Amino acid sequence: MKITKILFFLLVGFISRAQTEKKIDHQSILWTRYNNQLTLNNKWSLNFEFDNRLFLKPVTENLYVIRVQGRYKINDHLEAGVGFVHFSVATQEPERNYDFNIPEYRGQQDITWKQEVDKITFNQRFQLEERFIHNASKQELLSGTTFSWRFRYRIQGDYTFWKKENQLLKAIISDEIMINFGKKIIKNTFDQNRIYGAIQYGINKNFAVELGYLNSFQQRANGVDYFNRDIIRLSVFHKLRLQKKVKNKSSL
Repeated sequence: MKITKILFFLLVGFISRAQTEKKIDHQSILWTRYNNQLTLNNKWSLNFEFDNRLFLKPVTENLYVIRVQGRYKINDHLEAGVGFVHFSVATQEPERNYDFNIPEYRGQQDITWKQEVDKITFNQRFQLEERFIHNASKQELLSGTTFSWRFRYRIQGDYTFWKKENQLLKAIISDEIMINFGKKIIKNTFDQNRIYGAIQYGINKNFAVELGYLNSFQQRANGVDYFNRDIIRLSVFHKLRLQKKVKNKSSL
């Protein structure tokens, strides 16, 4: 609990400092996400995710994401994950269109802690990322990549309103802060803060649909300019499980 309070005050401090800056670009974006979880056994699972992000004013491609992750359930409260992510960025400003996409490759590792209290599930995630961003000018891709680290902390609460057999309806609220560090990070140690609220409907035990609003307040690399993004996020969750076939033996 003490660690959570300390992180909360750090979060407030970073947000307050960031919001005192003057130049802020407001953007509207639609995120659509498909997430597939393949459960291998009681301990191991594989996650595959495709995420597409589209500016709405004007309608322009922002980027797409492909994510692959292996997860291990340590116990009923702790999970660990290791994954690889590919980003392809078309533009970060819808008014500017380029003839090329900028690739980014990430390694990621996380520890996630969960605790259920009545109908509420509390979730804290501590995540580390290794980012390799391809160098580029405003005209073309350049040789080489720029490397940096990023730490992410997210606290989330899920509240189940209604549940019947394999169906459910729940609300989700979360807050996540991201911190950059490394030799190339000079002016933007604070990367961004994300506040998210959503409603998720579990159609059955294998499919769920989620619709939410996310506000992302992000500092740019120059340390002066910021993005304030209003994001509508539509997600589809699909679960699969590997099961051993049980052969029925009949006696003659």
